[in-house]
Amino acid sequence: MTENTGPSHVVPIAGESAAHCRGDWVLPHIKALQGTLDGFVWPQGDNLVIDCTAVQSMDTAGAWLLFSALRGLERAGRTVTLQGLRPEFSSLLIMIEARGAEAAVAQPPVFTPLARFGYAFLRHIEQATGMLAFIGEAALAALRIARQPSRFRLRPLLHNIQGAGFDALPIVGLLSFLMGVVVSYQGAEQLARYGASIFVADLVGLSMLREMAPLLTAIIVAGRSGSAFTAQIGTMKVTEEVDAMRTIGIAPMELLVLPKILALMIAVPLLTVYADVLGVVGGMIMAKSQLGVSFEDFLARFDDAVRLSSFLVGIGKALMFAVIVGLVGCFQGFQVSGSADSVGQQTTVSVVQAIFLVIVVDAIFSVIFSWLKI
Repeated sequence: MTENTGPSHVVPIAGESAAHCRGDWVLPHIKALQGTLDGFVWPQGDNLVIDCTAVQSMDTAGAWLLFSALRGLERAGRTVTLQGLRPEFSSLLIMIEARGAEAAVAQPPVFTPLARFGYAFLRHIEQATGMLAFIGEAALAALRIARQPSRFRLRPLLHNIQGAGFDALPIVGLLSFLMGVVVSYQGAEQLARYGASIFVADLVGLSMLREMAPLLTAIIVAGRSGSAFTAQIGTMKVTEEVDAMRTIGIAPMELLVLPKILALMIAVPLLTVYADVLGVVGGMIMAKSQLGVSFEDFLARFDDAVRLSSFLVGIGKALMFAVIVGLVGCFQGFQVSGSADSVGQQTTVSVVQAIFLVIVVDAIFSVIFSWLKI
């Protein structure tokens, strides 16, 4: 290799097992250095001497490049000796060598699919046990409030009722109305074939009051309020407001969790009644336009077909769904740690878990009601 005129490079000494390094081994020249080393033909021989007397300056980038070159030569079975390297540059090289050894030892292990499944299962078990502990802590806090009602704060309760209940009226009403329209429209054609158009009231009434209204309301509340609970508590954890509350003697469970859960227990059943009404109205309008069933006939059949127990079943489900959404939203908020990125992750987990648990509990209710002939 001929001698270059660049700011820094490696020069072999013809006929000897030695090479000279000179110039500036610093970050601005690192690209030129890397190109020189990639195309460099090292002198022959098992024992190689690298003279660094002419190296003018060196930073961590240059030290790392020199260390990588030395490691490559040693892996090829050659013995390398450095000469003339300044003490401050030697310190950099020693530091890089130590860090490189740590990085080599600390390589992440490669897990088999079975091991990954096992770790995922353990994480879910930890989440489940943490959730059970959180439920127990919330129950104890509720008992303390029951013994000392003066500890309960009314303002957070009213604020959460407004956010989770009143502000959700437009979206819950619109979707419930459209759901009633869809159920009535889908059943209209089939009922008309058998001359049973009047039974569209049974279809709309039972499906909306028992299943669709409470389930739809719970899913909307989980997406709106459950995620908001997680984001609010998570942000307070990131900014250490939760720790500050504990320091001044305010229990976060009493101020942040119980008002939210109680607000949902009040708002979700009321939203479900609202969804029942609008869902039936939507089905009634579609029944009149598609089947020619008048409003009077629809309501008369509705009164005969739908019993009070069907309405109470839907309200009971809504109450249970409210507790699930509130607990999951608050629990995931307290799982936030580290940074704002964790807030987004736990908010997503909160919505998914809440909707999943709501549907699972709804399926369990259906099986139980079938056994009980309700």
